Amino acid sequence: MMLDRPIGVAGAGSIGCFVGGMCAAAGRRVALLARPRVIEEIEGHGLTLTSFEDSQRHVAANRLTLSDDPAVFADAGVVLVTVKSADTAEIADVIARHAPSDAVVVSLQNGIGNAAVLRQRLPGHVVLAAMVPFNVIAAGEGRFHRATSGDIVIEADAADSAARLAVPGLTMRATRDIAGVQWGKLLLNLNNALNALSGLPLRQQLAQRPWRRLFADQIAEGLTAIRAEGIRPVSLTPIPAGWAPHLLRLPDAMFDMALGRAMKIDPQARSSMSEDLQRGRRTEIDYLQGVITEIADRRQLQVPLSRRIVALIKRAEAAGQGSPALTPEQIRSDTV
Repeated sequence: MMLDRPIGVAGAGSIGCFVGGMCAAAGRRVALLARPRVIEEIEGHGLTLTSFEDSQRHVAANRLTLSDDPAVFADAGVVLVTVKSADTAEIADVIARHAPSDAVVVSLQNGIGNAAVLRQRLPGHVVLAAMVPFNVIAAGEGRFHRATSGDIVIEADAADSAARLAVPGLTMRATRDIAGVQWGKLLLNLNNALNALSGLPLRQQLAQRPWRRLFADQIAEGLTAIRAEGIRPVSLTPIPAGWAPHLLRLPDAMFDMALGRAMKIDPQARSSMSEDLQRGRRTEIDYLQGVITEIADRRQLQVPLSRRIVALIKRAEAAGQGSPALTPEQIRSDTV
């Protein structure tokens, strides 16, 4: 991994701008491939990076290379992929045309199969899968706020890329079981759709037992599908994945005592899918609950809640009016 060359960020949205900005704040050279709207924001205001921990960093626009032209990757030593899962194949072809053949490619994306798609389309590159546990809120005027906790986990390799990419304020650690980590993250990400359908901030949603019970039932369906595939998910918390449904179903006071105080969630945090609905963008539902329903189809499993949530998110996407602000009871019902 050649960090004497720029770090390219392919698809600099919320996660890409935050991670790229943190690297730039640490003195790394960073090139952001972004939409014109994002470029205009950063050129006008620079990048301001804040966190639920009350940290703040500012990166002047002239410390970044900003472009909507993928030629910006011409001398990149590393390319961080932060596009939506549905755009992985397209961005892989862009990287193939514009990045050096020795550039290391790291997938900082939700979902399970993105690294495999990148490897298939980038046979000359080292491709590393990774998992980003936190979410980032785009607050406008070049401000990006990290609203939840956790360290980035990167597939272990001989070059110790995770340690070499880490910078102050942005821990990255290696794992030899990235598949287990990604499946563990997928289970947690099943709440993304619930949060989007609720219209509530994450902390407010998870403080309410009816929402936690709904989330618990989603995880239970997910575990059934994942175990049928012979997969052992790695929990992202000290609590084993199999215990999560039981703990989520606890009464509010017991949940808060057992787990609630350990959750580091900014009061304003919402899921990335909630932001997608708010901005009228395509969501990643097919790469979250859609993965569970696909396994269920092959294994002849019953996952009615997952199917219901896929349908509700797609309906909200089509309506284009943001969150439908449903209750847990409405989500469970077949009449909404």
